[in-house]
Amino acid sequence: MEIASFLIVFFMVRYIRNSLQTAQQFPEWDRILVIVQYAASGLLAAEIFLDTDFTKWIWHLILLGMVGAAYLLKDFRPVRNLWLAVGPYILISLFSDIVALIDKETYKSIKDIIDIAQIFALVWLIATWVSSQKQQKALEKERLKRLQEEEQSRIIAGQNVMLEQLVAERTAELTRQKEELEQTLTELKTTQDQLIQREKMASLGELTAGIAHEIQNPLNFVNNFSEVSVELIEELKEERKREDRDLELEDEILGDIAQNLQKITHHGKRADSIVKGMLQHSRASTPQQEPTDLNNLADEYLRLAYHGLRANDKSFNATLVMDFDDKLGLVSVVPQDMGRVLLNLFTNAFYATEEKRKTGLEGYQPRVQVSTKRTEDHHIEIRVRDNGCGIPQSVLNKIYQPFFTTKPTGQGTGLGLSLSYDIVTKGHQGELTVDTEEGKFTEFIIRLPT
Repeated sequence: MEIASFLIVFFMVRYIRNSLQTAQQFPEWDRILVIVQYAASGLLAAEIFLDTDFTKWIWHLILLGMVGAAYLLKDFRPVRNLWLAVGPYILISLFSDIVALIDKETYKSIKDIIDIAQIFALVWLIATWVSSQKQQKALEKERLKRLQEEEQSRIIAGQNVMLEQLVAERTAELTRQKEELEQTLTELKTTQDQLIQREKMASLGELTAGIAHEIQNPLNFVNNFSEVSVELIEELKEERKREDRDLELEDEILGDIAQNLQKITHHGKRADSIVKGMLQHSRASTPQQEPTDLNNLADEYLRLAYHGLRANDKSFNATLVMDFDDKLGLVSVVPQDMGRVLLNLFTNAFYATEEKRKTGLEGYQPRVQVSTKRTEDHHIEIRVRDNGCGIPQSVLNKIYQPFFTTKPTGQGTGLGLSLSYDIVTKGHQGELTVDTEEGKFTEFIIRLPT
């Protein structure tokens, strides 16, 4: 009895302390439970050495007190099921001792029944204890799961707050970027017309070197014939001072002077036409069309583009092929606009042949051809063909888009073909098409209605 009571007290104290975490949650109760544990050990020792029956009533008081505390005290409510486990054993033991104290004969007659009841009470206690431990583990597992869920909820809540802050910051940033993009778009729209006009004027710069070369030839002729004419005039003066004047020689000198003056006039007009063409090209385009000799226009701009390129690169040479239709006649176009188109096509053709030449292809000779033709369906065709590097199929559908260029940065604005396409299709109701094979040739075809 005493050992059983001691074990019950020992495990009850341990169970209560572990279940309620009294060392952290209820330090005062924890001290009392430790005292009870020590008191039970002392009581067991006293009973063994003193051999007295008085101690069994103290065991009853301790057990009843612990069960009553577990059932009645608010702090011990989580272990209230404790009395269900040990209650039957305590009641049977208390009943047995009371009966033995009052009537020993009766006690002897029912002792076997009491012993059996105590065995069942111990079995019940053990079964309840095992069940309680399982429940305790399940509850602990549930508690840990709940704590984990709470922690996850707390983390998720923190992440939500952080995400909301990030979303707010990102929204503010996107709003700011949107406003900046709108402002930039406004500025781009404002400057787009300026860029287009600059592209038109940029072609004038491409003409400069070619014009310098072209205008130098007639000026050289003018200078040379002027100097010769001055010498002839001096010779004529000297001849007239002689007493034996040679009239035939004087007539011959006068004839040479007249021829020189005619040549000076011819080359002066040539220089004048070049300057007028340059001035006409630099003027803003107008929708006013006028009868124009396209053969002469194509010839002039082809030479200007070629000499402009050679002015920058003396090593460049190309074969120029002109196949003009003598029956073409005058065609109604805007000369300065059509000149811009031809200059752009010629410049691109020479650029393509130069790029192919730089590859070091053996036996390669740059070749640019321009031809004109009056077709049977009453159209005028101008073809500009080169044997350069061609246009890749992947970008062929983009070449007329504004600002698209295959040239390296700084060598092209991407507006040349776009403006040329608009001039031909919108300004002259014509067509601008291209036929190309990468690595072999490119041919642009201008079709104008007559």
